[in-house]
Amino acid sequence: MLLSERETDEGLLVAACDSDVLGETFTDGEISLTVTEEFYGGDEVDADAVVDALQRADVANLVGTTTVEAAVDAGIVDDAAVLAVEDTLHAQVLRLG
Repeated sequence: MLLSERETDEGLLVAACDSDVLGETFTDGEISLTVTEEFYGGDEVDADAVVDALQRADVANLVGTTTVEAAVDAGIVDDAAVLAVEDTLHAQVLRLG
């Protein structure tokens, strides 16, 4: 998995994806998701590092079956909030307050 963390005006932004989806575009009807190096590129890490970052994140964008399932398994993302786009999974996290 690839992990990127950066501070924004909204707090800590975490972007994580499966390594094999970087550079890919997934389309399902009117939904199009491009996994760019600029946004998702980062350090190669394991699931524990992604979960640790997500626990600290204010905002997160996740792409890829392994990455999203790690977040679901950790209880950070509700399975009902996961979006299937073509042959991958996508989830977003936004913590308020």
